[in-house]
Amino acid sequence: MNRIFTIGFTGKTAEKFFSLIEENNIKKLIDVRLNNVSQLAAFSKKDDLEFFLKRILSCDYIHRPDLAPTETILKNYKSKIINWDTYTDEYIKLLDSRNIASTMRSNEIINSVFLCSEHQPKYCHRRLLVEYFQKQWNNLKIIHLI
Repeated sequence: MNRIFTIGFTGKTAEKFFSLIEENNIKKLIDVRLNNVSQLAAFSKKDDLEFFLKRILSCDYIHRPDLAPTETILKNYKSKIINWDTYTDEYIKLLDSRNIASTMRSNEIINSVFLCSEHQPKYCHRRLLVEYFQKQWNNLKIIHLI
């Protein structure tokens, strides 16, 4: 079975973060954050992360903001205007409207890790995203790196 991974940077030291990627022999990180340059991102700011991944692990970095929720969906969830179930529905509809299933192939994501900020995947769009791909291709084993 083909594996895909998810990871969040919050609550991890750089050592832990890069060790998890190395230990799982990941060669591509797909950044699915809407905002990847925030000062709060520490070592995971786009340019720094891309540099560290390449230099330390020979790992590719790709930013795919089209895989992130819109600012409105995210803001509405964080401000409790919508609950998790509604957030989930709106995010999946967004993926469908963006034709995500046809813009990526399973071989592009095998042994890749999807990055977002949340420490745990339970209430994070990265989990919804990889489950979406799993439904499309059936032969994917999801591993959340915590």
